[in-house]
Amino acid sequence: MNYQETINYLYHAAPLFQHLGAGAYKEGLSTTLALDEHFMHPHRRFTTIHIAGTNGKGSCSHTIAAVLQSAGYKVGLFTSPHLVDFRERIRINGTMIPEDYVVKFVEEERGFFEPLHPSFFELTTALAFKYFADSHIDIAVVEVGLGGRIDCTNIVHPCLSVITNISFDHQQFLGHTLAAIAGEKAGIIKPGVPVVVGETTAETRPVFQQRAQKVQAPVVWAEDQDELESWEPAPGGGLMYHTQSFGQFYGCLGGLCQEHNARTILAALQCLRGQGLRFSDDDIREGFAAVCRLTGLRGRWEILHHTPFTVCDTGHNVGGMQYIARQLEMLMEERRREAAEEHCDPPVLRIVFGMAGDKDVGSVLRLLPHDAEYYFCQASVKRALPAAELEALAALQGLKGRAVGSVAKAYGQARKDAMPEDVVFVGGSSFVVADLLEGLEQQAHG
Repeated sequence: MNYQETINYLYHAAPLFQHLGAGAYKEGLSTTLALDEHFMHPHRRFTTIHIAGTNGKGSCSHTIAAVLQSAGYKVGLFTSPHLVDFRERIRINGTMIPEDYVVKFVEEERGFFEPLHPSFFELTTALAFKYFADSHIDIAVVEVGLGGRIDCTNIVHPCLSVITNISFDHQQFLGHTLAAIAGEKAGIIKPGVPVVVGETTAETRPVFQQRAQKVQAPVVWAEDQDELESWEPAPGGGLMYHTQSFGQFYGCLGGLCQEHNARTILAALQCLRGQGLRFSDDDIREGFAAVCRLTGLRGRWEILHHTPFTVCDTGHNVGGMQYIARQLEMLMEERRREAAEEHCDPPVLRIVFGMAGDKDVGSVLRLLPHDAEYYFCQASVKRALPAAELEALAALQGLKGRAVGSVAKAYGQARKDAMPEDVVFVGGSSFVVADLLEGLEQQAHG
C-alpha cells in the first residue's frame, strides 16, 4: 500500500472517534497494554510530560514542546485530533512523522494488531510511542486523547503531569458533573510525580487535591502563582506578557484563553527546571513567540486575512466558546469605534458556524453574539450536525442566518458578502476549521 491507501485502511480498519464519536470509543486499557508489550514498552525509553484537560491541552502541549525544542532537546509531540494531515498528530521537533514510517508500521504489524480490533487512537498511540523510541528522542510531550484515567496514553510514567482545566465536554464518557469529569482527568496523576493544575473551581479543586494526596504527588496550582503579572493584545495579533521572572515577551497565540494557558505553561516550565531540564529564559521567550512555526500548531485564533479581517478557532465547547464570544465582542467594539471615528460604515460580524451533533449545541449557541450574520455549515464528518438543523436550533436562540451547506461554500459566501471593514469568523467545531484549512491548502497548491 502507498501512504494514502494506508491512511484509508487505518480509518476503516479501526474505529475513528474523530468521525464516529461514541461508536469509536473503547473503554479500558487491555488492548493498549497488549500493543505496548508487543512493541517492548517503547514509552519507557524517553522522558514524558503528560497533559490532560478539557480545553487548552493543544496550546500548552505545543508551547512546552517549542520551549524544549528551542533549548536543543529532541522533542516528540503527540496530539489530537489532526486538522488536515493525519501526520500532524505525531511530530519530532515540529516535523511530522514520515509517510513511509506509517506505511511500514502498518505493513509489518497488521498481522498482530488486526485480531485485537484496536481503536484508531489505540493504534495511533502505539505508532507514536514506537516512532519516538526508534528516533531516540530526549523527551515527549503527550496530550491525553479523552479523559485521562483510562485513556490509552495513561500507560506512561511522566516526569510531570499537567491538567489545564475542567469544563463540560464528552459527558457521555466522563460524567455529568464537573467533579466526575475532574476525577477522570485526575487519573493521570501518578505516585510521587508533580502535577500542575491550571484552573479549578470549588467543585474540581478538592478532587485534584484528594487524588494528589492519595498518591503523594506534589501539586502546583498555576492560578495561585503570581508569575504572570499582566498581558495585553499585541498589534497585528498575539499577546504581550509581563512576568516577574522573564520580563516582557511576546506570544504568537492570540486567543483570550491564552492568558490561562500561559499561567499553566509557566508553572509547568518552573517545575521542569526544578527537575533538572535545562532551558534558558530566551528559550522560553522563543517558544512562546514561535510556537506555530516550531511545532506546526494551527487553528488557535488563527488570522487568515486582514482585509476583511478573517480568523478561525477550534474552540468547540462551552469552556472554549465563552472566550471566543468575548473576544469577538471586544474585536467588534474596537472596529465599530474606529469606523465611527473615520465616519465609515459600521462593520458586520459574519460567522461561519458548524457543530458536531454530540456536543451541547444549545449551551454553545446561547453564548454567541446576536448582532452577527450567520452562515451555518456542515463539516465533512458523520458527527457533523446538519446545517439546516443547526439553523433551526440557532433561531430558537435568536441568531439570524441561513444554512449554506459545506464549510467551503459557507466560507466562500461569507467572504463574498463581506465588505473590507467586516469581520469573518470560522468555527464552532474542530472539523469546520479542518475543512476550511484543507480547502485553503488545496487552493494554494492549485
